[in-house]
Amino acid sequence: MKRIISYNVNGIRAALKKDFLKWLNAANPDILCLQETKANKEQLEPEFLENLNYHNYWFSAEKKGYSGVSIWTKDKPNHVEYGCGIEKYDQEGRVIRVDFENFSVMSVYMPSGSSGDLRQEFKMEWLEDFKNYIDNLKKEIPNLILSGDYNICHKPIDIHNPIRNADTSGFKPEEREWVSKFIESGFIDSFRYFNEEPHQYSWWSYRANARAKNLGWRIDYNMVSSTLEDKLKRASILSEAKHSDHCPVLVEINE
Repeated sequence: MKRIISYNVNGIRAALKKDFLKWLNAANPDILCLQETKANKEQLEPEFLENLNYHNYWFSAEKKGYSGVSIWTKDKPNHVEYGCGIEKYDQEGRVIRVDFENFSVMSVYMPSGSSGDLRQEFKMEWLEDFKNYIDNLKKEIPNLILSGDYNICHKPIDIHNPIRNADTSGFKPEEREWVSKFIESGFIDSFRYFNEEPHQYSWWSYRANARAKNLGWRIDYNMVSSTLEDKLKRASILSEAKHSDHCPVLVEINE
């Protein structure tokens, strides 16, 4: 069995100061996908990386302190792919992938459009380009696990106030439709596969005491290729972990 956790840490160096390693040892994932690392590997203590019981791979943004993805894995992968081959996204450090014998795992940090129209436009371009990228990748690697911060709530059940947020970036109709089409193209939203309960979120604003009141959004996913459906064992949201404005999301698959 493989235990895969995805976590937008909103700065790995900040998370490390909040007992992140203690949490990691307790959670004990086989594969950890991080987003928004906001650091180059060189900015971390060499002793920390040497003592880490994981092979760790980093793909950082060109802009310092921004974006960035990483994968930590107990088993050494057959191959590591840095980026998706599209320069305007790769310079923002949004995709890294590790390939194993029977499946591949990607850590992906999708753009947010909340800062204004230009970034919303960039986000919509990304969504189209990313789907095309994955459609092609599936021909080569049919068994994919795409873990990360998608910056989109799929359905009203995934957001605390769907009516008020109906035209907010992250819950716009065209974004939600994209998620539906992406799933229809051959993926399983692993959390919803096991859990149809409302009020299950993975991100909360730092404002207005939103996390304490559970006024959240579910924007972090482990999307699993339909070809792996019979391998799915469990999925959950680990909302007790508090190193970030996000919390980790987990999926377990049988090998």
